Amino acid sequence: MKKVFLVFLLLIGLNYSSQAQKFAYVDTQYILDNIPEYKMAQTQLDELSKKWQKEIEGKIGEVDRMYNAYQTDAVLLPEDIKKQREDEIYQKEKTLNDLKKQRFGKDGDLFKKRQELIKPLQDKIFNAIKTMADQRGYAVIFDRSGSLSILYANARYDKSDEVLEDMGYSAGESSKKKSSKSSKSSKSKR
Repeated sequence: MKKVFLVFLLLIGLNYSSQAQKFAYVDTQYILDNIPEYKMAQTQLDELSKKWQKEIEGKIGEVDRMYNAYQTDAVLLPEDIKKQREDEIYQKEKTLNDLKKQRFGKDGDLFKKRQELIKPLQDKIFNAIKTMADQRGYAVIFDRSGSLSILYANARYDKSDEVLEDMGYSAGESSKKKSSKSSKSSKSKR
């Protein structure tokens, strides 16, 4: 029984190895960097983030002023007024923390806005990659910019520029950075 199983596995392995598979990789961050809509979306997100950060810093200043005033007056205040002011400070801090979560939390406003602006571009890239893979017969396309580690990648298999062209974009300034990055990384590996 073991021999039959081993022969079966060997035949399956030979079958898979006899079929030539085409592999390629893309750098989605490089592709995004060469899409003008991404740069505009990123600028819009940065502006919103700064605006909301200023709003939060203003609230932090209010809480600090309230706390400092409380510290200064605490010795002279009756217990019931002390308690009332402590509660006010506590409520302000709670409101501040809620605002931070609302703006920058896991499912906060910034996350939602990023999804609204960036997700369509990511979907567009994914569809272009899928179409390219189907048309050109690639079995697997890796993303070099993600968490996948590629220790070595021959530049001839990098299809990032082709994806950009298929989407109707051309490589811009990022292509110069990319070519210098890949030449630096190949020099450092020697």
